[in-house]
Amino acid sequence: MPTIKTNRNSTKKEVIINKASKLFREKGFSATSMRDLAENVGVEAASLYNHIQSKAEILQEICFRVANQFMTYLEEMENSKTSSITKLESILRFHIQQMIHNYESVHVADREWKHLTDPYLSNYKTQRKVYRQRLAGIIEQGIQKKEIKKIDAPTAVLIMLHAVSGIESWHRSKQKISAELLEENMVMILVDGLRAS
Repeated sequence: MPTIKTNRNSTKKEVIINKASKLFREKGFSATSMRDLAENVGVEAASLYNHIQSKAEILQEICFRVANQFMTYLEEMENSKTSSITKLESILRFHIQQMIHNYESVHVADREWKHLTDPYLSNYKTQRKVYRQRLAGIIEQGIQKKEIKKIDAPTAVLIMLHAVSGIESWHRSKQKISAELLEENMVMILVDGLRAS
């Protein structure tokens, strides 16, 4: 009977979650079955249940893991002694790098979270809202300190997050610019335009 192949750095659950992230991104959460996942992992569906209870549990794991990584980084920046514009740039770079290097799971957390069920759904919605408010708070501090132009902070947050979400099309592009150049271009467009002159 086939077993789940792991490498030294990952557990069987990790392997399942990584394969599920890819499938959820490609097919969507609703269209992916446990059988699809078992085939992808290379085991019988029954043996998946030794490691996870349900497809819903996998989605929760992906969404909250990603959300926690972003929230942890945001808190680090909030507590750093740097300027608001530097904090904003660091957070944007973190978003871009996550979208480049952890594309499958970040994409799923950003697009498929609507399939969570309560209490997880309510919790996740609250986390998203709080995250955006705190990011807007950094921009508002920058405006007060005259580091950032007078703009509507929630609108700036929306534009930044939508732009990062658009990296999906970079992944699909046949003629990609390098990840480094993509990051520098996005920072130039999204951060430099906010700097108070």
